[in-house]
Amino acid sequence: MSHSISLRPVLGGGRDVRLERAGKRALDVVISGLLLVVLAPLLLLISLLVVTTSEGPLFYVCHWVGQGERRFSGLKFRTMVTNADALEAQLAAHNEMTGPAFKMTNDPRVTPLGRVLRRYSLDELPQLWNVLKGDISLVGPRAPREHEFAQFSEFQKQKLTVQPGITCLWQVEGRHRISDYDRWVEMDLDYIRRWSLWLDLQILAKTAVVVVKGTGV
Repeated sequence: MSHSISLRPVLGGGRDVRLERAGKRALDVVISGLLLVVLAPLLLLISLLVVTTSEGPLFYVCHWVGQGERRFSGLKFRTMVTNADALEAQLAAHNEMTGPAFKMTNDPRVTPLGRVLRRYSLDELPQLWNVLKGDISLVGPRAPREHEFAQFSEFQKQKLTVQPGITCLWQVEGRHRISDYDRWVEMDLDYIRRWSLWLDLQILAKTAVVVVKGTGV
């Protein structure tokens, strides 16, 4: 799929969103802080399970590229074997996503516990700390990994005009049916142009449903 480069998308389609952006940040701080406190026992339980059910570190260190191509790091609970990154190149022929991202159903690198954590998106919980710090938002285009960004086209770089998030339109509406990365980017750009605090709240509500149903695989 080929795309022409448009002007960088403007958050909210160009309307004055200063007040809503302040509300978005307040929402990020309140929800992430509250969840980190309320879910502390669950975070501890997951930590114990990760380190006792498979060899390797508790966390997987993620090196992402965010708004304005700023590099930052974050953590996820480890869901794969320790040499997963090295094995990705060997599995390239099985990649189900066209473009710089890697997606594989029944990825052999994922541990048994990791499959459960991924199904309910529990591996993402440590990113709440990144939200609290302001690296990312609760809702926004997913940040690419550094090696994925290195393969980005100019069209794909347009998604980096706003702060990335933990969940996005692709997570709740297209995760299982989209296999072309450019289509994923199109959804991100649609989100940017249509953005409002109300849209974020809708995506958060849909994300909660996905998590409870366990369809986040």
